Amino acid sequence: MESKQKITAYVKSPAKDAHIREGKGFSLSEIREAGKRIESLRTLKINIDYFRKSTHPENVEKLKSIKETDKQRKKKRTFIKKEKKRTAFKPKTEEPTVTIEEVKEETLVKKGVKVKKKPVKKEKPKVAKIEKEEKTGIPLIDLKGLGATTAKKFADLGVNTVEDLCKEKPEELAPLIKGVSVEKLKKYIEEGKELLK
Repeated sequence: MESKQKITAYVKSPAKDAHIREGKGFSLSEIREAGKRIESLRTLKINIDYFRKSTHPENVEKLKSIKETDKQRKKKRTFIKKEKKRTAFKPKTEEPTVTIEEVKEETLVKKGVKVKKKPVKKEKPKVAKIEKEEKTGIPLIDLKGLGATTAKKFADLGVNTVEDLCKEKPEELAPLIKGVSVEKLKKYIEEGKELLK
């Protein structure tokens, strides 16, 4: 068996004495001269220096001595769909459910302790909500200057539509609704009468 040695490129130093030192990797021109491919050197994990442009004959000889070994890839097996294990259908049997309270009562009765039964809570009959009849007519929001909040204030007093507003007297309604003066009410009533025509 051959001992795997790390293959390194040697380069002349640019110093005055020009001594030989280890380089970062083999230059592209050295790889071309050796007749090797970059991809094959990468698979062998040999460093490549893309920035160096010099060629040294020692490095070219090292590259030529390297034997390219194609890694044999394992052939992929064809996909075989696994069959699901099917079991016969078993209907669920209903087991009697026992609550904790029933078990506690049974154990207490066995010991001779008298158990008081809890009174059953009677459900109060729900009071049916009185459904308000929706009055058909023009809503108050259609009037200019009357928003949703003031319309709600009118609705609290029982004025839901423009027809109801036209029937009311502005002098009586103005003090009941905060933020609405007698003059505004008169404008709303006049505008409502125009809408009703």
